[in-house]
Amino acid sequence: MNTYYGKSVFGGIAIGRISVYKKGEQQVKRVKIMDADAEMKRYQAAKMVAMEQLQGLYDKALKEVGEANAAIFEVHQMMLDDDDYNDSIENIVRSQEVNVEYAVATTGDNFAQMFAAMDDDYMRERAADVKDISERLLNVLDGKAGAAADTSEPAIIVADDLAPSETVQLDKDMVLSFVTVHGSLNSHTAILARTMAIPALIGTSLSLDEDIDGKLGIVDGGKGVFYVDPDEETLADMKKRQMEEQEKKELLQTLKGKENVTLDGQKVMLYANIGNIKDLATVLKNDAGGIGLFRSEFIYLEKDHYPTEEEQFQIYKQVAETMAGKRVIIRTLDIGADKQCDYFELEHEENPALGYRAIRICLTRPEVFRTQLRALFRASVFGKIAIMYPMITSMKEIKRIQEVVSSVKEELTEQGIAFGEPEQGIMIETPAAALMSDELAKEVDFFSIGTNDLTQYTLAIDRQNTKLDEFYDPHHPAILRMISMVVENAHKAGIWAGICGELGADMSLTREFLAMGVDELSVSPGSVLPIRKIVLETNVEEYKAGK
Repeated sequence: MNTYYGKSVFGGIAIGRISVYKKGEQQVKRVKIMDADAEMKRYQAAKMVAMEQLQGLYDKALKEVGEANAAIFEVHQMMLDDDDYNDSIENIVRSQEVNVEYAVATTGDNFAQMFAAMDDDYMRERAADVKDISERLLNVLDGKAGAAADTSEPAIIVADDLAPSETVQLDKDMVLSFVTVHGSLNSHTAILARTMAIPALIGTSLSLDEDIDGKLGIVDGGKGVFYVDPDEETLADMKKRQMEEQEKKELLQTLKGKENVTLDGQKVMLYANIGNIKDLATVLKNDAGGIGLFRSEFIYLEKDHYPTEEEQFQIYKQVAETMAGKRVIIRTLDIGADKQCDYFELEHEENPALGYRAIRICLTRPEVFRTQLRALFRASVFGKIAIMYPMITSMKEIKRIQEVVSSVKEELTEQGIAFGEPEQGIMIETPAAALMSDELAKEVDFFSIGTNDLTQYTLAIDRQNTKLDEFYDPHHPAILRMISMVVENAHKAGIWAGICGELGADMSLTREFLAMGVDELSVSPGSVLPIRKIVLETNVEEYKAGK
């Protein structure tokens, strides 16, 4: 038995045969050509086929992993249509009088190197996307179908790395898990894997030169371990754990419809985080009591223009109506840092996480902010919408938001347009907001603690930098003390406080959050029932006494 270790992308146990996936070697030769026009016609035809393939992948991903995660294939289409990329290919073909395969391969390498050399983590990861579209073009030019792992029976896919397009082409019925040598936890592939709920590891310490294809393997997604040729004892132990996990999943289904109340009577709201309306089905399927975080920035990220008031209104209205009276907390535009829209024309920043983002953009581009607020206030007539403002650091920002809101309501009144009176709250995700929470609580209806950014800013650690993973500690006592302080200050002011960051789904802290008096946990839809189980089994007073 050989044992390898990697980083966990998604938990669970997978047992099955190993299928090693190797990308087709693109043997591109530099060939002198006589007719550049004919060569460019070949390129345009190949580009059209590649566009159609990407549209097919988008449609498939839309059904399987939602609109937000499918958006990567729209990005690939845009990259394939990028003027700089296409101009480079044509220039190489015409100036060097060479075949288009060579021009595509050279352009792909040049652009990938350019992205890889950038300081910004998000832009560095675009290097893989450029390679992906270039390989797709080369496959089309070579008459090959799109690259995809081909398995005739359910298997553990092992690869050096998997591009987003390769991941989404995996037939879920034929894939037990995937294990890669490279890749990052923030890559599109990792995000897709989590959404598809496939046990997966990245950064695994194995060599693909080893003869493991066809051997029996076990992936322990939770512990980040990959066993090849397991001994009988390990195999028996893992089969037992796999069976226990399946039984747990079935048991969780019996918790649907139950109230989220502890053994000693403390209630907590369990809500879901979503990125778009395509995720509503999973919210209802997992019996979430509401939506604690609707990331409205995806409406902007998925378009190539500013979404109109009417476009936004229809989306917010649909969410409110579908949730049928349950609370829907919509976060206003939180763009900037790792979330970029070209049409916003944001300037390059040396430190974007500390730069021009979220409420700072809204308050300095009032036309964008007012459009979203008008849509939200109009949609609030159709359900229990609440509005949440991100990246707050001061009372001054609250006052400016209140002025804009007051002006928007006056305008709607003058125009005779109906609107509701939604709750308005703020995200607590900066140390400044946490420390000022006693004052801020007097001005808003609720707090929602964004633990990802709160951890990043409190510990001064860039959460996108994988080199700092070992230092990024969301359990740090400073973080937990801040959460406790925010909850206490909220209650003193008579408002509620929840958590909508990753930490809310950390089940090792659920009892601690209950002991702090956290009123709401908003998590991925799939985490609602496991957390409900912990809530139902907890006696908060006994937990406090035992600390």
